[in-house]
This record gives sequence, C-alpha cells and structure tokens, in this order.
Amino acid sequence: MNRTTCLLVIDVQRDFCAGGALAVPDGDAVVPVINALARHYSTVVLTQDWHPPHHISFASTHDGRAPFETIALDYGEQVLWPDHCVMGSAGAALHPGLDIPHANLILRKGLNIGIDSYSAFLEADRTTPTGLDGYLAARGITAVDLCGLATDFCVAWSAQDARRFGLAARVIAPACRAIDSGGSLAAAWQAMSAAGVAQIGAV
Repeated sequence: MNRTTCLLVIDVQRDFCAGGALAVPDGDAVVPVINALARHYSTVVLTQDWHPPHHISFASTHDGRAPFETIALDYGEQVLWPDHCVMGSAGAALHPGLDIPHANLILRKGLNIGIDSYSAFLEADRTTPTGLDGYLAARGITAVDLCGLATDFCVAWSAQDARRFGLAARVIAPACRAIDSGGSLAAAWQAMSAAGVAQIGAV
C-alpha cells in the first residue's frame, strides 16, 4: 500500500447520480470501481459539494436565467447549474453505495454563497484555499490519484490544482464519468495534460 499517494474521491453524491438534480450520465457506475480502488490506499479523501440555498452558481438565483447558461462574475465566467447538493439535503449526501470506511477526511466545498468551488484545493476565485494542500502535506502525501464526478469539471479542476500545489497527479479514467457538454471533456483532458496530469486506466 503506497503511503505517499492519496486517493481523492470527488463528489460521488446522490445529486450527481441517476435521479439526482444534476445527474452525470452513468455516474453510478463509478461506485463499485472506487470501492475496489480505495482498498489500495491508506489515505483516502472524499469531497462533497455543499452549497447554501440560493448559491450564486444556481440558475434559480438569477432572474430570467436557465441552467447551463453562463454569466460573468467578479471571478470569471460561471456556468449556471440546477439547484444541487444543497447543504443537509438528501441530494448532497454521499452515494449510499460508497463503501470506504477507512476514509480519512470528508472535505466540503462550495459553502461560500458568492463563489463556486469545483476544485478540492481552491475555490473558483482561484485564490481562496480549502486547506487540502496543508492536510496532505502534514500526512507526507506527495501524489494524488483522482476519481469521481465529473471528469470535465470538479475532477479536472482538482487535478490541475494538485499540480499547482506541487503534487504529482493521475486521473483514473474508468473511475470517472463526465458531463461532456459542448466539448468540455476533450478540453478538460487537454488542459490536464498540459498541466502534467496523467491519465491511467488502473492502479
């Protein structure tokens, strides 16, 4: 078991799986794959999208706007999403099939009502840290393997930020699923590759 690599499990939550408010196609399929993967890691971190009601990223917060439109905010372009992963709601809960009892940390992100947060490391303003980098450094972690939902948003942003904080990063493709809207998946893989993120099929 590699003690210097963390498995980072991104947003495997009810709202991103079948029947959820922002379901990722075939999202449920990652659950058994991730459960099996996790046995190979002594450090496992799970993330949860955890938004207050009326979050700035929700289309319903902006009069006349529809989900998947984009708007300009102080920190850049923002995709507007259906209301999802509202803190304390059933949809924000981790997928009931996720079975990683030895997970070390659950990191909640997106709590700031005025800033979205795709990445496990930095909020979307690209300056506000979540503290994950410090947690991993304190545990002697030098690399992260990423999986979860969705490849082209939260997984990709987290992988690129892992590199920004000096960590080696690999995305385990069979343990991820994508939204893939308007070429977003291809663009995400290109950006990750440019940042030095590796794509792997297994560990």
